[in-house]
Amino acid sequence: MSSHKPKLILVYEPEKACFDRLIADGYAPQRATEISSYLAQSTDLAPEFGALADACAARGLSFAPVALDDAAGALDGEDPQSTLVWTLSDGIAYFRGGVSPALARLGGFKTIGADDSLFALCQDKFRSGAVLGALGLPVPQAGLARNGNWLVEPPASAAGWFVKPNRLGAKIGIWPDSRVTDLGHALELSRRVFSAYRDDVVVQPYVSGRNVRASFLGLTPQVGVEALGIAFVESGADFQTMADSLALYGDTGEAAKAAGHYAEPELAPVADSQPVADARIRAIAKRLMDGLGLRDVFSVDLRVEADDTVHLIEFEVCPGLPCFDFRAYCRQQWGLSLADAMAETAANSLFR
Repeated sequence: MSSHKPKLILVYEPEKACFDRLIADGYAPQRATEISSYLAQSTDLAPEFGALADACAARGLSFAPVALDDAAGALDGEDPQSTLVWTLSDGIAYFRGGVSPALARLGGFKTIGADDSLFALCQDKFRSGAVLGALGLPVPQAGLARNGNWLVEPPASAAGWFVKPNRLGAKIGIWPDSRVTDLGHALELSRRVFSAYRDDVVVQPYVSGRNVRASFLGLTPQVGVEALGIAFVESGADFQTMADSLALYGDTGEAAKAAGHYAEPELAPVADSQPVADARIRAIAKRLMDGLGLRDVFSVDLRVEADDTVHLIEFEVCPGLPCFDFRAYCRQQWGLSLADAMAETAANSLFR
């Protein structure tokens, strides 16, 4: 081990930096607000940087939160043997967090999280779906449309289709009519998404079931899928829209709370009512870890039907750490606050 004091550097992209860049690129202010809202975990975690510093200090680490634009300079001169880089926010298109693990790899730094290739893959739903399908995982087959034109036609579906942006950061349907019953409507949604966000859309057969979030934090280096927290996420809606997302996180979430419009979804362990589905999800997660390389910290979104059929929707290499579901996972699985869980993970990684 180096003689330098061990340090955790947390790299994050602020909402405002993203917003300003989108405005400079010609996006409408409302669209820029919506897009940059996906970085709300940076806003939500910032008030806890002091608690993180204290939790790290208690474990023999120093702590430095670093805005993404300052990351290259902050890493310059640090000792790779005693410095750990944790990237809070990802992105390769609207967001740029995928640069951080690449910078860390360039400098020879240890990292928390997946390697930078997965930061790029998870942000392109069409490409990631193709890879997940090749691994034999139960992901819905997808079509791809751009501004009203098919690049890849979707498969037939008696239940209709679900339309979502390809690179815009989440599994949501932007509008309440994102579930469609005819492909003409899907192409109209692709024109709307392209006009508002300059993105393609993924068009997948609609799959029924309840929404499930599987969360993982490798608090100790040896831990495996037994440490997954797998919960139904009950919001009262079939799927999340942009408006729903804005009401949960960041400054817009705080405004929703102040106005009395905030309703935190309920979490219920899948194993309590559907243990077979819980086991199937753990097997999927193991395949993702072994075959794709997910590690340290990630989440997986799924749909689970009453007969225990499981549909894999997507994976995230930068789950929303300060979100209600990940905080609940840290408490229930590890008996720790978010700050202590992060500091313990970092210390175990550096000192192992």
